[in-house]
Amino acid sequence: MITLASDCLLFRTAAGESVPYSADMIFSQISGDSIELFDPEFVRHAANAVFHYFKYELGRETVSVGEFTGALEKVLLGFAVATPPAGQAERQPGVLESDLLRLVSEPGASCELFFFPRLRTELRQQLRQGPRVLRFRGLRGCVKRLVGARRWSLRCRTLEGQIVDYLRECLSAEPGPTEVALVVE
Repeated sequence: MITLASDCLLFRTAAGESVPYSADMIFSQISGDSIELFDPEFVRHAANAVFHYFKYELGRETVSVGEFTGALEKVLLGFAVATPPAGQAERQPGVLESDLLRLVSEPGASCELFFFPRLRTELRQQLRQGPRVLRFRGLRGCVKRLVGARRWSLRCRTLEGQIVDYLRECLSAEPGPTEVALVVE
């Protein structure tokens, strides 16, 4: 039996055969309409992140092509710009709240790979309403759920900082008014 390279995953095709691919080889095999919406380098990084998720986070050696593409599509759609619902009236500027624990409890957002795109989508949705203050609450519970910890740890503290930094970076990258205060608690 030939040993699988440490940087490869076996991809099961619909025909039942298994083909080894490294993270770098996957991007050349990706095609589709949704890919054209993104910068190729961004898609490459997203594919590498999904590869890393299956290989190292889940510890898998084999994954179906459908399973991989479904996860990649979910990540890419999390970064796609959503259009506001038709007929939605704008609210007066004020304080808008989002519950981070609710976000991480939604289906498909219980791991970091899917949580961060969902968080960015939530931030964008809130910014469209023109708030003066954006409040994200439930950070501690959200972090513990993502990490799978019962007690606060160094890994929790690190992820907490990553979430706050991510929200700051997303807020500064979004076009629009710069007078929005961000509160994360």
